[in-house]
Amino acid sequence: MAIMHTRRRPFGCRGLLLLLLTPLASSAQAPQSHSAPEKPSESSASSTVQSDDDPTDDLESCRVHRVTSLPGSHQFAGDYIETLASDPDPAANDTDVIWALTADLSNALRPWEQALYISKSTNGGATWAQVARLDSRYFDAKIGEGIRNGLSVAPGGSYFIVTTQRGAFQVTPQPASQPLVKVITGPRVPDSPPKLPIAKKPGDPVRANVVQMTSDGNHLILGYGYFDRDPQMFTYHREKDGSWVQDGPLPPIPTEMDLLSMQFDEVKRADPRFLYVGTGDQVYLLNLKSMRWSRVDGVGPDSAIHGMSVVGGLHLAACWGIYYPTGPGMVRRVTDAHFLIHPTSDEAGSNLRAYSIDVDPTRPNREVVTSLTGVYVTQDRGETWRRINDLPQEEFRTAHISSDGTILVSGIAGTFLINPFSDACSPQLKFRKK
Repeated sequence: MAIMHTRRRPFGCRGLLLLLLTPLASSAQAPQSHSAPEKPSESSASSTVQSDDDPTDDLESCRVHRVTSLPGSHQFAGDYIETLASDPDPAANDTDVIWALTADLSNALRPWEQALYISKSTNGGATWAQVARLDSRYFDAKIGEGIRNGLSVAPGGSYFIVTTQRGAFQVTPQPASQPLVKVITGPRVPDSPPKLPIAKKPGDPVRANVVQMTSDGNHLILGYGYFDRDPQMFTYHREKDGSWVQDGPLPPIPTEMDLLSMQFDEVKRADPRFLYVGTGDQVYLLNLKSMRWSRVDGVGPDSAIHGMSVVGGLHLAACWGIYYPTGPGMVRRVTDAHFLIHPTSDEAGSNLRAYSIDVDPTRPNREVVTSLTGVYVTQDRGETWRRINDLPQEEFRTAHISSDGTILVSGIAGTFLINPFSDACSPQLKFRKK
C-alpha cells in the first residue's frame, strides 16, 4: 500500500470546479437529436446496493440502500439531490423532515419535460413526496443549470425560495395544481461588458445562487453572480401580503470569486449576529450589526468552500480539505487525517476535495463528508475517518444525518441511505495489495 500526500494541480480549485461541472452541464446542452438515456454504469456500483422502497432490511443488514422515490424521469443525474434544507423554525423538533431540490435536465428529455423538483421526506430521506415542479420558465438548462441551485424553506414548509440561472423565486405549493411562483427582484446584467464573458445579454437576470432565511421567515439574504467576478448580495424583508421587498445591497464582499455556500452563525435565531459566506477562494464573516466584513482566519489559499456546518462551530468542506473550528472566526485545516483520495492508486492524504460536511446535532462526535472520491464518516470528532466503500465509485455532493444515525448521501450516481454507525455495521477502509 502506498501512502502519500497529493500535490495541488496547477489549475487550482476554480479551474477544477469548471472541469467538474462540465459533464453535468453538457448533459443539458447536448442537441436533442443526439439524446440517449444516460445513467451511471451498473458496474460502478457495489453488488451490496439495494433499491426497493423499504430500506429497513437493507440498513439492518448493513447494505447500502438506493433511494428510488424522488420525482422525475430518473435519467442522468435526475436522482441527484443538489441541496437539502430543513425547517428553520426552532419549534420544529423533527429533524427527520427535510426537503430536497433535484434537477431533471437530462438531454434524453424534451425541453418541456425538463424540470426542477422540490420534494419532502418525513423519514430522513428514505422516501420522498413531490411538493412542487418548476418548468423551464424558471431555469435555463443551456448554461449550467442543475449544478449549484439554492433552496431555503419557510417556517413550517409553507413556501420555498429557489435560486436558478434566471434569478430567485418564491414557490408556494398548491393542492392538486401548479405551484404559485413569484419572482424576487434581483440585479440584471448591465449594459457595460462584464469582467468575464458570460452567456447572457444585458437586461437578463443575474444568476442567483446562495440563499438564507431567518428562522422567523421575515428576512432573507440572497447572493447573485456566477463566474463573472462580480458577486452581489442583497437583503429582503417580507411584507404582510407575503411579497419580498428588497432592502438594498449588503456592503461589497471583499472578493471577486463566486459565492458557493452561506450560513448564519445560529440558524435557529430570528436575529443572527453573523453571516458566514464561502466563496471560490476563502470564507468571509459579516457582522450583521456593524455590517463589516472580515476574513475567517486559518483557511488556505485557493480553497473553494463548497459547504459548511455551524453545529459546534464552523466546519468547512473545501476544495483542498476540511476545516474544524478553533475559536470565534478561526478554523484549522485537518492535516492528520488520511482519507483514501485516489482509490485507483491507493493514495491517501488530507487533500480531500470535499463538497459537504454534516455534523450530527445530537451526537456531534459523528460527522459525514462527501467528496470527489466518495463518502467518509467519523464518530470520534474527526480523529479517525472511514470511507464507505460499498457506494458506487462516483463523486458525492450532499449528505444529511438522521436522528437514528442513518445517513442520506447523494451524487451523480444517485441517492443512497447508509447505516455506518450501527453496532452491527463496522465498515473499514479497504486497501488493495500491490
